[in-house]
Amino acid sequence: MKRWLNNLALVLLVTGAAGCGTIGPDPRDPFEAWNRGAYEFNEGLDRDLLKPVATAYKEVVPGPIRTWVRNFFSNLGDLWIGANNLLQGKPGDMVIDWARFAFNTTFGLLGINDVATEMGLEKHDEDFGQTLGRWGMEDGNYHVWPLLGSRTSRDTLGTVVDWFGDPVTYVDKGAIRWSARGLRLVSNRADLLDASRILEEAALDKYVFQRDAYLQRRRSLIYDGNPPRAARELPLAETEAERSADVRASTDAQRRDDVPPAANAQTPAVPVADPQPAAPEAVEAAARLLEAPAAAVPATSGG
Repeated sequence: MKRWLNNLALVLLVTGAAGCGTIGPDPRDPFEAWNRGAYEFNEGLDRDLLKPVATAYKEVVPGPIRTWVRNFFSNLGDLWIGANNLLQGKPGDMVIDWARFAFNTTFGLLGINDVATEMGLEKHDEDFGQTLGRWGMEDGNYHVWPLLGSRTSRDTLGTVVDWFGDPVTYVDKGAIRWSARGLRLVSNRADLLDASRILEEAALDKYVFQRDAYLQRRRSLIYDGNPPRAARELPLAETEAERSADVRASTDAQRRDDVPPAANAQTPAVPVADPQPAAPEAVEAAARLLEAPAAAVPATSGG
């Protein structure tokens, strides 16, 4: 606990020293000094508090109850997801979202059972940051906020609006409201415990990998998985994790059977590590793990 408090103090010191004009090596990330400090703070908070609590929750609470909790909050999220689909000009998806809410709330016993998915009604994932993107607002800069995690400038604004679109915000009793947010946060983090392991194996520089994964996934979400050609980000082969995989591939190529025996005799065989996890799986894990802290605020997106 003391470690991440020290990290927060470091974040504030870096902000005061760097000001608003600090320029990083990546044009999307001009405040990298601040962002890395905030990232370390969030990592410490997750390591010392959130992850242990989520681990205990997963070990103590039976699986069916954890599923009910997950489904309950996912069902509430369908209301705001539907509103965003309507704002994005997708009334058909809006009807599906609100039908999901109606069926799960009634036949699914207040949403603890996901009967809508069994009926073939697709679960969507929308928030106001995506809506602003569909309206043409640019990403802006990349930020890492203490407690909230990764956001672009656009998604930061979207998070403020998402707060008011979250049904939990309107629970009268403060104790119940914050308990619900805390339970949702722990539930979401418990679902991502395996993602932590994937990220540890996937990235040489976790900050860079997760930044690229977050920006790529957000772009994909805005365009429902099919971004226009001009809007596509560089492939993840340009990230730290994939560059290291390329180096290993080069080493393998030099040791293929078609290399002359004399060359093989002069170059002793070097053991090559097992390949890293597939990029899509690692990207999804990275992005979802980055968004997990925000569950304490709106967390209306599902999936």
